[in-house]
Amino acid sequence: MTTMNKPEVLSPAGDIECLRAALMYGADAVYLAKKSFGMRSAPQNFDQEQLFEACRLAHSKGKKIYLTCNTLPRNRELDSLKSFAKEAAEAGVDSFIVSDIGVMSLLKEYAPEIEIHISTQAGIVNYASAREFYKMGAKRVVLARELDLDEIKSIRDNTPPELEIEAFVHGAMCVSFSGRCLLSQYLTGRDANRGECAQPCRWSYSLVEETRPGVYFPISEADGGTYILNARDLCMIEHIDKLARAGVSSFKIEGRAKSSYYVSVVTNAYRAAVDVLMSDSENYSPPGWILDEVNKVSHREYSTGFFFKDSPPGQNLSDGGYIRNYDVAAVVERSDGEYLDVIQRNRFFSGDTLEALIPGREPVAFSAQEIIDKDGEAVGAANKAAERYRIKCSLDLAPGTVLRMNNQK
Repeated sequence: MTTMNKPEVLSPAGDIECLRAALMYGADAVYLAKKSFGMRSAPQNFDQEQLFEACRLAHSKGKKIYLTCNTLPRNRELDSLKSFAKEAAEAGVDSFIVSDIGVMSLLKEYAPEIEIHISTQAGIVNYASAREFYKMGAKRVVLARELDLDEIKSIRDNTPPELEIEAFVHGAMCVSFSGRCLLSQYLTGRDANRGECAQPCRWSYSLVEETRPGVYFPISEADGGTYILNARDLCMIEHIDKLARAGVSSFKIEGRAKSSYYVSVVTNAYRAAVDVLMSDSENYSPPGWILDEVNKVSHREYSTGFFFKDSPPGQNLSDGGYIRNYDVAAVVERSDGEYLDVIQRNRFFSGDTLEALIPGREPVAFSAQEIIDKDGEAVGAANKAAERYRIKCSLDLAPGTVLRMNNQK
């Protein structure tokens, strides 16, 4: 392939801070939710005023906003769908992300000017389904996570070229089929389809014989039992060229419940990776710093998901925790070429090495040799959360730039 359409980098936002981070670090589009009809309840999500602001910010940069409406609503919820659609249209969202065909039909009636994207919750695994959704008016399909590259290519080859194809490229994965898991509801009463999943797939399990309560038998040889349901995280940053050739036109990053730091780092990595891909699509080889970036956020052991037939995703059987080697030290408010005005996020000390996460570039390390508090006094540490400090640094950094530190030293 000598020519290739530039894939979209699609980033998550659970709140306005994450939205700003996604836009700053190179997202082409951002997907988010209002307070209802979105499958994530943990993040703050967006009220109507914030949705207006999100669309204004994105559109001012030539970017797009996709609004999730991907729960499976019950009869009693449908009455509020009309106002939901009208408010979304007033705010200026670019698409709805939908899984239910009834909801799709109502949204097309209430807000016909807004594009429809079919959620991964619809479980699209073949070209027949993709074609039917296109005939019903869908602009894009978000494929099920369980497809391999050959299956994706077959969908692309057997659907209208006008139909866009989106696939997840990074983030947490459900052990069950595309998130339609009942474990959480059975064990805790929290409905995963309402964004309340307690993630019981991450828990440690042992076997109990019913006449011996309290006597636990490990399912594996490990002393701590087994995390047999604990899926690894997805990371395809080394293989985005193969995804693009298979026909994926939008690279989706999972993480609406993740921090703005996560959104910044992962968005920046995939933005840079796509730019490398487009500079030489035949010989994609991202530099080491891009590959290193995805290891500098909180994550589980990575896999390539289901994309490669000979490399199944597998589980992390040893524990259900995260790998987390970096923390945010501060966020830049202003730079004058001699000092940085920052808001502290985590404690750091004079002499610590910090890294500036610069959009589209390799991070730059520098030493925080001088720290000045809000009273103008030199201090040995920035140890008061959310307070303003000055750091001596000649780097010219934009407002919003993330400064981080290695917590393993």
